[in-house]
Amino acid sequence: MAKDMTEGSPWRLILFFALPLIAGNMVQQMYAFADTFLVGRFLGVKALAAVGCTGCLMFLMIGFVMGMTTGLAIKTGQAFGAKDEEGVRRSAAACVVLSIIMAAGLTLFGLPLIRPVLTILDTPPEIFDDAVSFISIICAGVPLMSLFAMQTNLIRALGDSRLATMMLSGGLIINIIFEPIFILGFGLGVPGAALATAASQVLANLICFFYIRRHISLLWIRREDWRLTKAELFSHARIGFPMGFQSSVVALGAIILQGALNGLGPQSIAAYAAAQRVDAVAVMPMISFGMAMATYTAQNFGARRLSRIREGVKSCVLMSGAFSVLAAAFNILCGGFVIEGFVGAGETEVVAMGKTFLVVNGLCYIVLSLLFIFRFTLQGLGQTAVPTFAGIMELLMRALAAIFLIDRFGYLGACFANPMAWVGACVPLLIAYWTVKKTLHDGPPAVES
Repeated sequence: MAKDMTEGSPWRLILFFALPLIAGNMVQQMYAFADTFLVGRFLGVKALAAVGCTGCLMFLMIGFVMGMTTGLAIKTGQAFGAKDEEGVRRSAAACVVLSIIMAAGLTLFGLPLIRPVLTILDTPPEIFDDAVSFISIICAGVPLMSLFAMQTNLIRALGDSRLATMMLSGGLIINIIFEPIFILGFGLGVPGAALATAASQVLANLICFFYIRRHISLLWIRREDWRLTKAELFSHARIGFPMGFQSSVVALGAIILQGALNGLGPQSIAAYAAAQRVDAVAVMPMISFGMAMATYTAQNFGARRLSRIREGVKSCVLMSGAFSVLAAAFNILCGGFVIEGFVGAGETEVVAMGKTFLVVNGLCYIVLSLLFIFRFTLQGLGQTAVPTFAGIMELLMRALAAIFLIDRFGYLGACFANPMAWVGACVPLLIAYWTVKKTLHDGPPAVES
């Protein structure tokens, strides 16, 4: 059910919008946990390293898709906030067209580059073939991921995070069911994990499509809505593509870092991959609060209830900050035991290295929580320049860690890459929000030109 976020208590709206997102994102990470557990425990540390060393390339592709689809749906949320039903439908049409075109282009461009890139990254020979097969299948399935992400982001743009979360969770549960069947039942090994993902996306897309067709008339696009103007496509692309680019720029930094990390050997790669899985669960509440701010800001911007945006940011800083402290405490105290579950009690060196990563990152979670709030708020306002610059700062900081810290401090230097990136990105975002906050005064609802 669509939810108007332009009326009512800001903190309650943001919290109850974020809670389903947290639950859904946790389910998503449970898939990543299951994936890591099955690969690490049943196929071994080398197989885990093969999947882990492709994480930066997955981040590059899927990060672009997720950022782009989230950005495209900003215009849908603004139209909904302005009570423009025709604008919502036409925006949805533009989102679908642009997301499919860009995802298909990404696949066609990316597939021929996989083997050369993994070679440049100095991927260890003993895991090279598994890494190529895994990431190639993922790349081929990017259009499926893009369409599913676009459908759920359109639902979320109408203020219904619960339904969007249920759809995402359903797709991930299907994936979790398929994964052991493909890896163990069919005996496909590492490529089976990627094939399970592709198969689950097909089914998830069909479920989401037919639900929208039957129950969400506001998103059912009419024939005339497909006759889009260049101005409409450009207005969506102006927000969506920079947000996708931001994620890609961040991923480039991760690729540079992965290249340096690969030189440390399979144990370091496996430790980093396992620790990232634990870290990804810990940061989900912070990401979810940021996503909530994007929808909340977009709707209130469309309705020109701009003073509510300032109130929402204050509330979100307190709530997300509290979650970040709890997440850090859990990772520092218990993260080592979770990593041991991935690789087994005998891999003491891998567990110790993974715990180091979690301690270093956990101490800086409060910075990360602010980063997500300010980035998504600015994006909800339709601003792209500063968030893109912040992404470039993340790239530079990770590159500096790869060039200088890993060479000097080894694995410990890699652990400091994320905190450096978060600080580098958060500073310009904080300055930009502090500047724009002075302009957030109420006015008449926005009208799409």
